[in-house]
Amino acid sequence: MKYLKKLIYCCGIGLLSVQDFACTKLDETVYSDIYKENFYKSRTEVLQAALRPVTHMQSWIAPIRGDGYYYHAEMCSDQVAWPQKGRHAYDNGDHMRQHYHTWTTNEGRMRNAWVGMWTGVGYCNAAIEDLEVLDYAKLGMQEAEMTAIVAELHVLRAFHYIKLMDLWGNIPVVTQVGKPANPATQPRKEVFNFIRTELETYVPQLLPYKQELVGRIGQTGGYAMLAEVYLNAEKWAGTPMWDQCIAACDKILSGDAGGLGGKPTLATDLKQTFANTNRAASEALFQYAYSNKGGFVWDWIPLFGFSNMSAALDVGYAGNNGYVVIPSFFDTYAENDLRKTEWFLFGPQYKYGTTDPILGTEEYNGKPLVYVNYIRRASENKTESTMATGEENSGARFNKYKTGRLSDPNYRENHFMIYRLTEIYFDKAEALMRKNNKMATQEAVDLINESRKRAFATADWPAAAYTTATLTMDELLAEKGREFVFEGKRRTDIIRFGRFNSGSWWDHTPTNDVNKEVYPIPSTQIANNPNLKQNDGY
Repeated sequence: MKYLKKLIYCCGIGLLSVQDFACTKLDETVYSDIYKENFYKSRTEVLQAALRPVTHMQSWIAPIRGDGYYYHAEMCSDQVAWPQKGRHAYDNGDHMRQHYHTWTTNEGRMRNAWVGMWTGVGYCNAAIEDLEVLDYAKLGMQEAEMTAIVAELHVLRAFHYIKLMDLWGNIPVVTQVGKPANPATQPRKEVFNFIRTELETYVPQLLPYKQELVGRIGQTGGYAMLAEVYLNAEKWAGTPMWDQCIAACDKILSGDAGGLGGKPTLATDLKQTFANTNRAASEALFQYAYSNKGGFVWDWIPLFGFSNMSAALDVGYAGNNGYVVIPSFFDTYAENDLRKTEWFLFGPQYKYGTTDPILGTEEYNGKPLVYVNYIRRASENKTESTMATGEENSGARFNKYKTGRLSDPNYRENHFMIYRLTEIYFDKAEALMRKNNKMATQEAVDLINESRKRAFATADWPAAAYTTATLTMDELLAEKGREFVFEGKRRTDIIRFGRFNSGSWWDHTPTNDVNKEVYPIPSTQIANNPNLKQNDGY
């Protein structure tokens, strides 16, 4: 098994000349022969190889670190930031450059994201090459199951390419391990067409989503990917595909693609989808299966406060007091919006179940810790509010996913939702509105209201409900931001709505530079592969 891991790792790293000296001479020891002859002896081993790209994906998809896809999808947007807080979080100015859109070609966090995501492509390519030629009948496997497993790998690889294309635009397309040695950059439209073809070919071959597939990709996840690709087609490939987006959404909404309850349904409240029992969440379409019991726990270190905050939730973990909610975004929630209290830590913090205050350890050392909706050095009576003027209590904080208390039998069993049904409601509504000259149809209004009504008490709902007059494109974007805060979606949305370069928020002023809609290919990769072409403007 160690040879399997080393081989695929080398293939994943080496395919874009990301130099790792241990992985540059694969012809010296024939690891591949050891792998194929000695490893594929059972259905279990086939599944282990097929799932290796999935286990690797946790390194870049979820907010477990400060350098993956999630980091780059959120830190440059208008909802959250990672400001310096006194002696903490300057971090070489990394987070400031994200907020100001002044990143360079030498960003270490960006390089880590590139390497991690392309390594995943390598894992997919290696598994596809082996499994497509495997004599599955000798292992007692049926053709239908093997077809679905290979299709799952193709779709998972396409998902990697969606996120790579989203961040970097023009990228290589590589489908074989180590071939070519130095792949050339392809225009984003060609990458888009490759992804579209792969998904349209292989998503129908996936199994309908069901409990046995949790943590893997079933049809619900595949059609959610297609909906995302079609929704962004005008931006990514120059041609709108609203009808195709609607059709992909309908595959999920109708139940044709399966679901954990036979058919996915909206959660009835704001907690179920993010609870530590969300393995069986009715909204789940594609989820990353973390498990504390299984020794594969989801650490959201950047999202949580220092160790003094552990007592507030009665948990055994602590964070680095990183992400804060941008005040101007927090203000977009109405005071009677239940999401404002359910999904955030705000105001005075107390030890769980008591009125004993949590005490600060930095600017408010020994004083009650109160999260406030501003970012400034208030302890020094200063009013300037910038990425450099935070304090330990600056901004509302993440509390969307609930791990449960230490005594909870499901403590830290939360899965990370990559796609959930609410997103399909929003995708379809947006496609309907864009088809209708960017004006709301009644169907679009009904879709968004079905989601939104969970955020208001019954008495407050009539005034909060949208109509075809009040659900404008601007309001649709605002409501999607409120609903999907902390879920790694915002950058893609505000680019599609034309706000990424022209918008102002808190300490960010517009760059009016369309080149910033994609990141630069890391300079180390350009140096290692002469066939990579740097994106315009860098």
